Amino acid sequence: MASIKIILRNKANKEGQYPVVLKIIKDRKTKVISLGINCLDKNWDKSKGQFKKSEKNYMQRNRVLLKKKGDALKIIDEFMVDGVDFTLNQFEAKFRGRKSSKVTVSEFWKEKVSDLNKAGRTGNARAYKDVYNSFFKFHPGKDLVFREITPTLLDKYETYLRSKKNTDGGIGVKMRELRALFNDAIKKGLVDEKYYPFKTYKVSKLKGKSIKKALTRKEMKLMESIDTDEHPHLLDTKNYMIFSYYMGGMNFKDVMKLKWENIQGDRILYIRSKTKGRFNVKMLEPVKQIVTYYRTQNRPTNYVFPILLKDNLTPMQIENRKHKTLSRFNKQLKEIAKIQGVKQNVTSYVVRHSFATNLKFAGISTDLIGQSMGHHDVSVTNAYLKEFEDDIVDTAMSKLLEEPMLKYAS
Repeated sequence: MASIKIILRNKANKEGQYPVVLKIIKDRKTKVISLGINCLDKNWDKSKGQFKKSEKNYMQRNRVLLKKKGDALKIIDEFMVDGVDFTLNQFEAKFRGRKSSKVTVSEFWKEKVSDLNKAGRTGNARAYKDVYNSFFKFHPGKDLVFREITPTLLDKYETYLRSKKNTDGGIGVKMRELRALFNDAIKKGLVDEKYYPFKTYKVSKLKGKSIKKALTRKEMKLMESIDTDEHPHLLDTKNYMIFSYYMGGMNFKDVMKLKWENIQGDRILYIRSKTKGRFNVKMLEPVKQIVTYYRTQNRPTNYVFPILLKDNLTPMQIENRKHKTLSRFNKQLKEIAKIQGVKQNVTSYVVRHSFATNLKFAGISTDLIGQSMGHHDVSVTNAYLKEFEDDIVDTAMSKLLEEPMLKYAS
């Protein structure tokens, strides 16, 4: 909620008069906007925020102030009706009658990142920031406005990204972030829809052409059988990999945030960070062995794994820790693959995808696999996705263990 006041600035001009300003407060931030009117301190009523009778033409001047305040409140109401969580810069642009073309892309983008961080959506904030850094390396000028993002400029940005060895998939991710930013700017009234460049520049052409990679069951077994007595620095990575795989392709962030309270009997109950879907998964034998191993460590946190080393971390601290440890995890997965003679480029995503692929080859239906992995894309899957009882999902996942087992955790 925003609040409006009309006050005098606390610094007088050369004539000893104080500027009359509009003060708006929102989300604990303040912006002061000059109204182009001055007043002597003795002629100002602080309690009412208006001129005293001692001011010449005080009635007419107070009507001007009343109209200014009314204009400000009307702008706030319009933002609310449109469902826009406006920034103070956006408010000022409308209040001053400043054209949307004057609001820079850089300014709006940075505020978007800041707002996402404040909302605890640190993953999204990082994604927007990464694309911001990429785009403004391509286009160093920070005075760029939205109407100047044309299909031609997007073509040039694409060419620049290709020169930096970005794949179609990587370019598509960046262009979708930029498209989302432009749509948000249109929604907030900062640029007219007629300037929308993505009607001509089609992001859909940038679908990744490479086939999604997955480890075969044989390759996965090779990864699992890495000798951690010989390579002790890879023990945690091996365990995280096996845990993720046999927990239904569990996302690394969810592995990282898992707490002992999530383990109840022989099941793990958790809420997926990305989709907020609820999961109730039976622990297969490899998972039980890994849980038993980490239970003996007696660390001072409530987390199962030694990734988040303190309790009560902020969302930003958790995101930064995830970024650092996921990078190391992926690097060490590649090291395991090299040692074990697995030719694939193994990443945490490949491990997650391998779970689904290997269940599919074990004869499990696509819709059941989708449920076990938490795929809840309503527009695509609701027509056929069924609700399955836990024991049906448990039986499906146990298919991964029907071949001779190896020792999983050291």
